[in-house]
Amino acid sequence: MRRPGLWLSLILALLLALVALWAAGPWLAMRGIEQALAQRDPARLERHVDFAALRVNLKAQLADRLVHAAGPQLQSSRLGGLALLAATGLVGASIDTVVTPVGISALLHGQGGWRKATGNTETADTHSPPARPQPFARIHWRYESANRFSASRQDGDGHITVFIFQRQQLRWRLVDIQLPPGWAAADVLG
Repeated sequence: MRRPGLWLSLILALLLALVALWAAGPWLAMRGIEQALAQRDPARLERHVDFAALRVNLKAQLADRLVHAAGPQLQSSRLGGLALLAATGLVGASIDTVVTPVGISALLHGQGGWRKATGNTETADTHSPPARPQPFARIHWRYESANRFSASRQDGDGHITVFIFQRQQLRWRLVDIQLPPGWAAADVLG
């Protein structure tokens, strides 16, 4: 009555299904983000983006750029140090305000008006809805480890933006956006 081959086949099929689900995780997260942005659904966006980690990573990245742009002469003066401290605080406050589900949705709502005004709409008719945001269009991807995935996108000017996804338990979530030099988050998400 026992069939060891059947049980072995079932276990192997289950393992293959788990590996397929793990491998598809980043793609499902990217699709979920694009759908949430298109529908302006902050709750859905929050399922696919770790906003706390994203804020920390963007703050560090932009603060580092600010300090490097200031140069050693400004960094070494007391007044320059105070100015850098204040500017870094403003960058942090700006990131805290914008990098939230509601902030990203509001930012994209404004960009939707800009897309419509510039003729970037779903159809050739300027009265049609603005084109859907596609942050993951034309990406190059790679698994950096079993828990980390990166998706890189190059724009027409050669600037590269890297989206970093990390596995958190069974779900993949966006945790970092490595911005090209001189770019802002609004340029990346549209």
